[in-house]
Amino acid sequence: MKIFSNTLLFKRITILVSFVIISLILWNTYTFFQKFKYEERIKMEILATALKEITANKDLNASVSLPLKIIENNSNIPMILVDEEGDIENYQNLDSVKALSPKYIENILTKMKSENAPIEVSFSGQNKQYIYYRNSDLLNKLTYYPLALILILFLFLSLVYMFYNSNKVAETNKLWTGMAKETAHQIGTPLSSLLGWIAILKMEKVEDKYVEEIEKDVSRLNTIANRFSKIGSTPELKKENIVAITKQAFDYLESRSSKQISFSFASVDNEIYSNLNTELFGWVIENLIKNSIDAMLGKGELKLNIENTSKKIKITISDTGKGIPKKLFNQIFKPGFTTKKRGWGLGLSLSRRIVSDYHKGKICVQKSEIGKGTTFEISLDRV
Repeated sequence: MKIFSNTLLFKRITILVSFVIISLILWNTYTFFQKFKYEERIKMEILATALKEITANKDLNASVSLPLKIIENNSNIPMILVDEEGDIENYQNLDSVKALSPKYIENILTKMKSENAPIEVSFSGQNKQYIYYRNSDLLNKLTYYPLALILILFLFLSLVYMFYNSNKVAETNKLWTGMAKETAHQIGTPLSSLLGWIAILKMEKVEDKYVEEIEKDVSRLNTIANRFSKIGSTPELKKENIVAITKQAFDYLESRSSKQISFSFASVDNEIYSNLNTELFGWVIENLIKNSIDAMLGKGELKLNIENTSKKIKITISDTGKGIPKKLFNQIFKPGFTTKKRGWGLGLSLSRRIVSDYHKGKICVQKSEIGKGTTFEISLDRV
């Protein structure tokens, strides 16, 4: 239907319907509770009448079987009978063990006084007695009934929201995957043409250093195309030297960055192996280095360090940029989130997906301080 194509309108309608349902549940439960409470009051008044009949006929040769039957049939409403002086004369439907303690009965009597008004039992205005009673267990349980219904409704709406949200995420992922593959396809056409032009330049004996630089950029474009083509597909992982792959991405960006940035690369070993997809992992390193360069506004210090522990490989990339507030540590990895004036907010999101989903590793903000810089950490299994 057309009305449900408008997401905002659909959400408002859902909230309104949910509010109406909850209101009806609460009102219906309240009405039923009051009706049930009134019926219990009537039962206790009948019981008071039965007590009155027994009191009136205790010295007469009259049958009191019906009043006794009424009293005995009260099996669910706790009650306490007190005299005019407030002394407890009798009780019914209390815990037989706990009732041995006078303090327990006094506490129950106090609760009864707060729940319901007493019912007077007297004969000709003399020998007054009072019946105090408490709501039955069934009535008390009824008070939790709306909470259970609201919880069920909340769980149902949560499932609906999760289903709707998962469909939306799936559609978004499908869209980005399609765009990435189409981008890779579109880049392929000019790449083929550029390779032809490089061959012509070599035939024309153009100076080698110019041709080499062009070949580097063409190779770079080919790498980018391959990266985009792998989005949405399960990449093939091979045992690779993570130091060499990281250093290659590091050197590429260092040679093309501002000379006012001091680059520093350090690794405990020259060869550390892990199961990697070379192109995608190199993309992660480049994304993190680019973010650091942007955060420093083209001036500062950038350090990349590789540590080799017994089971894990840890790569840290530190900068002296503007820093990230702690409350944004997780949000920066969400698709579309960016603090830049220009940007899609996809770099860190893709990086997390590549590291977490494809390489079964972890990526996080290790530490950050406003005005002093940020350190990102990548953790992978070694082989």
